[in-house]
Amino acid sequence: MITFLVSVGILILGYLIYGKFIERFFGASNSIETPVIKMADGVDFIPMKPWRMFMIQFLNIAGLGPIFGAVLGAMYGPWAYVWIVLGNIFMGATHDYFSGMLSLRNNGASLPELVGKYMGNGFKQVLRIFTLLLLIMVGVAFVNGPADLLSNYTGISFNYWLYLIFIYYILATLLPIDQIIGRIYPYFGAALLFMAISVGGYMIWHSFNGSFHLNEISFAELKNMHVNSESNILYPMMFIVISCGAISGFHSTQSPMMARCMTKESQGRSIFYGAMVAEGIVALIWATAAMNYFGSTDKLNEMVASGHNPAWIVKEICQTWFGKFGATLTIIGVIAAPITTGDTAFRSARLTIADMLNFKQGSMKNRLWISVPLFVLAFLLTQIEFTTIWKFLGLFNQLLSVIVLWMGAMYLAQNKKHHWLFSIPATFMTAVCITYLLVAPTNNGGLSLTINLGYFIGTGLALISLAIFVFKTRD
Repeated sequence: MITFLVSVGILILGYLIYGKFIERFFGASNSIETPVIKMADGVDFIPMKPWRMFMIQFLNIAGLGPIFGAVLGAMYGPWAYVWIVLGNIFMGATHDYFSGMLSLRNNGASLPELVGKYMGNGFKQVLRIFTLLLLIMVGVAFVNGPADLLSNYTGISFNYWLYLIFIYYILATLLPIDQIIGRIYPYFGAALLFMAISVGGYMIWHSFNGSFHLNEISFAELKNMHVNSESNILYPMMFIVISCGAISGFHSTQSPMMARCMTKESQGRSIFYGAMVAEGIVALIWATAAMNYFGSTDKLNEMVASGHNPAWIVKEICQTWFGKFGATLTIIGVIAAPITTGDTAFRSARLTIADMLNFKQGSMKNRLWISVPLFVLAFLLTQIEFTTIWKFLGLFNQLLSVIVLWMGAMYLAQNKKHHWLFSIPATFMTAVCITYLLVAPTNNGGLSLTINLGYFIGTGLALISLAIFVFKTRD
């Protein structure tokens, strides 16, 4: 239990101390007029209360990520704690804060436009396509997944739920942000936090009274404990599997939505940095629950190897610990949460396309011109095997985080600030992604090179990237 409590405590201290440092380092100032003050349009630029924006941002970036990703990451063992805690404070939350605040400083610009400003037009054009692919994949994944789970729970056909979710997504994408997202998302976000706090509270309470045992980290367990360790290499694959909770490029696509609703720059630390820390705590809770519910990490691996997926594990934990109430928690966690991430992915895709075309979104007609082709394409993609889409989603996600980290480093260099806060994490994540592409099995999108060769090439190319960056930005 000490491992779990210390890990949560470090994340909270990270928000209070490092988060405040990052806010000052960026130079947030309430004297600077925000986009919603200058450009209110009643659709996307609408002022909201800070607590609502925090809950919406948390729900947008969370979804299934800090639950399913943490469960799958727990199969690697206690290294998951180290990655979630350190990755969250020094990479993920900083990544989210800067991407959100840079959007705020640039009239709520979408990510490709920001990358174009700080890294050049070539990067912008590539990232426009890359970002849209990621957003559509997220949206499609979070149509298929919840539809399949709802079908299993209710016995009603998969297609029925698929069509119903799509109708909801279309409405949430088209309507002003305060009509659906602004009204119901804060409560879904609170429900997702309540679910995690319930699970965490159960483990702590029953550990104190002796009816449940939480294992502690030992040096002997700081190794790859995955049941299929040859195909699931600790480095780099765990750093791809656990993204939400540590660092996730997808978050940077969501931040502009809240950047368009903020009335003060001081709100950024809680909305961007704080929401990511909250997601890290949720990931820690679920990683801990997964590693301890069956007795050990080895037992968790046995359950997954026998054919049980993360959705089953979440349902098993909730229903065993909380009975019928647990069934409600399961529905919130594995159905409602991903649905509310999927619709904001499509909304972000609409905004990204609108920014690309400089196409104002004040009228419903203009929104339909973008949304109709977008949803036709998304519906066609739902006919592809779900695992095929999900397989590449994690890699795409972390590749995007690499680009955003380098963008943050470039922004700092251009403004004569120390870029190492971003260039070091950017170099690390560059090494992770390149190494993954080289050593991961071919059925996971890699080239299946030998580990040592992959490590050598991946690390070398990452260091060369850093050297080029330092050379390009030298005084």
